[in-house]
Amino acid sequence: MQDVSRRLDIAQATPADWAVVHGWAAAEGWNPGLADTASFFAQDPRGFFLGRVDGEPASAVSVVNYGDAYAFLGFYLVRPDLRGRGYGIATWRTGLAHAGSRTVGLDGVVAQQDNYRRSGFAPAHRTVRYTGVPSRPAPPRPDGVEPVGDRLPELHAYDSACQPADRPRFLESWLATAGHTALVRVTGGRITGYGVVRAGRDMPRIGPLFADTAEDAAALFDALAPAEGPVALDVPDVNRAAVALAEERGLAAGFETARMYTGPVRPHHAERVFGVTSLELG
Repeated sequence: MQDVSRRLDIAQATPADWAVVHGWAAAEGWNPGLADTASFFAQDPRGFFLGRVDGEPASAVSVVNYGDAYAFLGFYLVRPDLRGRGYGIATWRTGLAHAGSRTVGLDGVVAQQDNYRRSGFAPAHRTVRYTGVPSRPAPPRPDGVEPVGDRLPELHAYDSACQPADRPRFLESWLATAGHTALVRVTGGRITGYGVVRAGRDMPRIGPLFADTAEDAAALFDALAPAEGPVALDVPDVNRAAVALAEERGLAAGFETARMYTGPVRPHHAERVFGVTSLELG
């Protein structure tokens, strides 16, 4: 129930505001990327909402619109000492209003999935975070793996084919962010996969990892994974080849979420998704 004695004021958040929310996400064990915020806001700067109580951040949600038909919800968080007072659901409703009639997707933690079902979200698949120090064959840069270079237009088309919506503004920022390394696999003169690795709070994260085949995905993973130390990869469990790759590289399954949608999404090559881009923005 809403705590009416302490009014919640909800407003659109700025990138500076979102630094607080990133801290909350890190405390929940989500391992957000260190430089994610700029790319998130590049896609839809009006899609981030922060609730304040007595002027202090209390709750958050992002609902980022991708075109006219699809949106993605993330960062649904309430400060631990203020939970159970209705602040979360009020912020949730404000965020969802931003999506309008679009189908909304999210990656829901296990504890919240029943609540999401009651809000009209239906599960599509599980996403499992695999982590560990990868084992891999030599050489570290397999044949056909190279920087994006002048292939950006082709890469945009490849990314769109793997996603429920086009996301050019996000992708251009994601590829150009300092500390992000992006590589493509080229076979027969065309892109057959790409991936990005970025620094995270706990360990580097690979995302996306999109590829035509398991061979393409393995070549990219081996080139992107750090030479030393652990890495994280969020794998859709419906892609058995992706699960097999993670296990073959010695990563262990851990934290899981469910990809859920409020309605239909456009056809796309989900079988190419060996690692999702981000649990926060899809």
